[in-house]
Amino acid sequence: MESGPKFEEALERIGVIVASLERGDGDLGRSLGEYEEGIRLLARCKTILDGAERSVTLLTGVDDEGNPEGTPFEPHSSTETK
Repeated sequence: MESGPKFEEALERIGVIVASLERGDGDLGRSLGEYEEGIRLLARCKTILDGAERSVTLLTGVDDEGNPEGTPFEPHSSTETK
């Protein structure tokens, strides 16, 4: 079971924090606390995205029974032309 907010919840909270910091709401202590929370949420989002990236599979075809066939997605592959 994963701990922490879902990606969408974390992203929404980051937006609220950014808006608050941009408006200058609250005192310095509150702002620092919100900033630290935002950093933790950003790290959470990155963890979730990294996990999703690892689980993405490229569809390469369909087998004789109609089941999808795939290969793991490698975002840093050497298929780019130089």
